[in-house]
Amino acid sequence: MMGLKKIYVFPQKYLLFSVPLTLILGFSAGTFFDTSFLQPTILVGTIIMIYATMVGFKFKELTSLKGTKALGYSVLINFAVIPAVAFLLGKLLLSEHPLMFAGLALSALLPTSGMTISWTALQKGNVPAAVKLTVFGLTLGSLLTPWYLLLMVGKYVDVNIWETFKTIALVVFLPMLLGHITFKLLMRKYTQEQFKKNIKPNFAPLSIWGMLYVVFVSISMRADMILSNLQLIVIALIVLILFYMINYLISTFTAKLFLSREDGIALVNGTVLRNLSIAIGLAATSFGAEAALIVTLAFIVQQQSIAYYAKLGSKYWFKAGQPESSKVVQTT
Repeated sequence: MMGLKKIYVFPQKYLLFSVPLTLILGFSAGTFFDTSFLQPTILVGTIIMIYATMVGFKFKELTSLKGTKALGYSVLINFAVIPAVAFLLGKLLLSEHPLMFAGLALSALLPTSGMTISWTALQKGNVPAAVKLTVFGLTLGSLLTPWYLLLMVGKYVDVNIWETFKTIALVVFLPMLLGHITFKLLMRKYTQEQFKKNIKPNFAPLSIWGMLYVVFVSISMRADMILSNLQLIVIALIVLILFYMINYLISTFTAKLFLSREDGIALVNGTVLRNLSIAIGLAATSFGAEAALIVTLAFIVQQQSIAYYAKLGSKYWFKAGQPESSKVVQTT
């Protein structure tokens, strides 16, 4: 029994090892086997990932004004700053690869995913704010993306807003409801104190397992695409590393300057993490293999970078229990 528990908590305890290992295993599996049959299970993995963070979540916190400032800054960064960064990088470095530029634009225009909520919970940030950023960012992104693409790459690409709402319902509100039901059932047997001390911590590794499963399947399904476009990978990785590095710097600077620790974590995860699942579908169907390639590589860069960022953030700029900056105005 003790051995099983060690296996269960291993990914959470050694996250910086678990994420790259999963990427390698996924790429290796996809190289030798067709894993496309696993695609429908990505939704299940995402639901499990979010569900584990939602056990004990208080619905009333969604109606609170706490985190409103983070939402405001996220709109500014997601729909003004990050598209501008992508546009400049595309013009400077991808002028000879217009299809990859289109893929970069798609990655920049669709903010937040289930990972936003999970990583915010793992870093002990403001989860209700992360939920708000996810719902609002994905909805607004779906509405604005066709027009942004028209301006940035000269092509109008329709985004199915109804599918977006279904995605939000399945990966945000369904896990929230299941988490609430689980919490109510647990409260029949345990006190609040027992839940917080003995039960709640056991759900965190489950969220990590769900996340790693999503990473494994997603990358394994696209291994062939990466292998068949090796000549484009170097330039794509250079662009993506610059893209994410700039976004981390802007979001972290804004969070440290204007927000509390918890809201700042939600802001970074709600702006740096992009909804690459939707982006890669649009890239493949609307622009082709080159566009889908850069979004696939973005998935690798995003997963690896957020793992390192979370570790460094908890040690340096988002220390738990650190005093608020004198410049921070507490969110109401």
